[in-house]
Amino acid sequence: MSVDLSKLNPPQREAASHTGGPLLVLAGAGSGKTRVIIYRIAHLLSIGIPPRAICAVTFTNKAAEEMRERIAQLLKDKAVARELTIGTFHALGLQILRTERQALGYPGGFAIYDQSDQMGALREAMRGVHNMSRDGERRFDAKALMTRISLAKNAFVAPDSYIPKNEADDYDAMTVEVYPKYQEMLRACAAFDFDDLIVEPVRLFERNADVGRKWAERFHYVMVDEFQDTNQAQLRMVQALVKNHGNLCVVGDDDQSIYSWRGADPTNILRFAEMFAGAKIVKLEQNYRSTKTVLAAANAVIANNTKRHGKTLWTQSGDGEIITHAVASTAEIEAQWVAREIRKVQKEGRRWSDFAILYRSNMQSKLLEEELRAAEVPYVMYGGQQFFERKEVKDLIAYLRVALNPRDELGLRRVLNYPARGIGATTVERLVTTAHAKHQTLWDALAVAENITGPAKNGILGFVHAVTRLRDSLDNGHDVVEAARALIEDIALYDDLRAAAGSMAAAQRRIDNVEGLLGALKRHSEKGKGRDALAQYLRQLSLDTTDEKETGGEKVVLTTLHGAKGLEFPVCFMIGLEEELLPHARTLQPQVSDVVDADHATDISEERRLCYVGITRAQRKLYLTRACTRVSRGRSVPRTPSRFLLEIPDELLEVRDLGEEARQVVPTNEVGDFFAKLALED
Repeated sequence: MSVDLSKLNPPQREAASHTGGPLLVLAGAGSGKTRVIIYRIAHLLSIGIPPRAICAVTFTNKAAEEMRERIAQLLKDKAVARELTIGTFHALGLQILRTERQALGYPGGFAIYDQSDQMGALREAMRGVHNMSRDGERRFDAKALMTRISLAKNAFVAPDSYIPKNEADDYDAMTVEVYPKYQEMLRACAAFDFDDLIVEPVRLFERNADVGRKWAERFHYVMVDEFQDTNQAQLRMVQALVKNHGNLCVVGDDDQSIYSWRGADPTNILRFAEMFAGAKIVKLEQNYRSTKTVLAAANAVIANNTKRHGKTLWTQSGDGEIITHAVASTAEIEAQWVAREIRKVQKEGRRWSDFAILYRSNMQSKLLEEELRAAEVPYVMYGGQQFFERKEVKDLIAYLRVALNPRDELGLRRVLNYPARGIGATTVERLVTTAHAKHQTLWDALAVAENITGPAKNGILGFVHAVTRLRDSLDNGHDVVEAARALIEDIALYDDLRAAAGSMAAAQRRIDNVEGLLGALKRHSEKGKGRDALAQYLRQLSLDTTDEKETGGEKVVLTTLHGAKGLEFPVCFMIGLEEELLPHARTLQPQVSDVVDADHATDISEERRLCYVGITRAQRKLYLTRACTRVSRGRSVPRTPSRFLLEIPDELLEVRDLGEEARQVVPTNEVGDFFAKLALED
């Protein structure tokens, strides 16, 4: 078996042919890192290393399967590819735990708790906390507590050793109480969660020398992809596997380390040469994805980070198109222009799937979705629920649909018992049966509600009253937003959202979603008044998924910058290049939060890396947009351009003032007056 390495560029070839000792491959964005791993595995096989002695670790099952398939194609041998150990860290950990059941003390086997099981166990543990009432349980966001437990586990902090980082943080204090009970529940059920799949093998290696020795001898060569995303537990697992030979090859890019909020430790890649003596470092700087202009912007931004491995991306491609920096007066105008520009460029020959819109926070997608729908631009959202698909938004839309058309049985069933008003499934089925027997609609049956008594009767009367009042308001030409707000008050919607949410922060996000819909309704009402216009707008929002079949999956991609990592698109729009959006406000004013997620990073350098990731997604054309004002808590707030935008050299940018462009367009009424004047002159 021989492998032709001449197809690789010199640095790629150097990395693929390296066979002894630790190797760090610094793979810049779009530099062909997966190709290097595949050729390196193939080269090891060609010099006689047995397939079972090679292990490659990835972060996703998709990446692992793609790697195995490409190796099989390169070798033209599926059987050999199947013998290789290629998989995620969690899959490798599970393999170790299953093999070592006896040493673990679980000879009869064990269960693996998925995310749903974990949350169920955590909630049970929360109920076990002394004096924890149901109201108290709802006050805490279980996901935020689980994040703290996960971070503690991966830092090898045992339940009895957990110390609050902030004594004033209720969540840290609750973690002290809940973490031990959660872990006791797992052990009582002979169960491991996902974090245990990494942590427990390492603990086993350290307390059982024979097991540790066996696994240190199991693989002769270990490779790790996306090494910048590893946490301390994953690092220790890798160190245990290679401690006898040091044949470790890691591939990654410290400039794309953007997951510290979920435990990833960028110092793992920054200090690689210190941790693995004699390490060879190979830099992959030739980019096969983007134009010189895009790369020049990316290099200029990331150069302002000081703690990094120095590297500069370059390409043999041409300069390409200049970067468009579009400045809008408001966020609404920004979203409208993005939708129009995509529509225009698509008509010039681009496919819908050539476009991506990237943003820092999912909350930025609201206006975009609205304008894309209005412009009839098909889109799909990655890494976040579409705004108009969120439950609280769909519920309010359903109320409006029923008010406009009481025969809308799907909408009626959706909200008949929401918020809960004592109308159970049995009552609903009885009403449906009665309606069908009399050839009536469900609404007709509700209006009479015969043979219904008790709380259900009162619930039905309350529901009918709320919908009737909403319908009367719309029929009488009242403002749709005022009518909707009256409904929200009638059914105490916000009170229900607060009661059902795990935390005040979670409740506020759902309330903000409802307010976002009200904002969309207000903007729509300015374009068209009356019941018919509203009904048409709601139909537009309620389009089913048939578009996906009609377009053959051709859709514009909407995603957060975190979700964009690993993707590439011919045309990218990065929106909201403003201080407090990118970089995020929490990096400028760090504060204690009751939720831990991507929005709560506290490091400007990581925000700059996030910007770098966004820029390097673009293959041919990059748009950077910002708004001069945004509405925050009901008032217009001036915005400051992002520092990252200012770090891009002026010669790489063409500035488009969208306000000036709009003023240069002749208003429709002036066009009409012009032709009317011509007619009179004739």
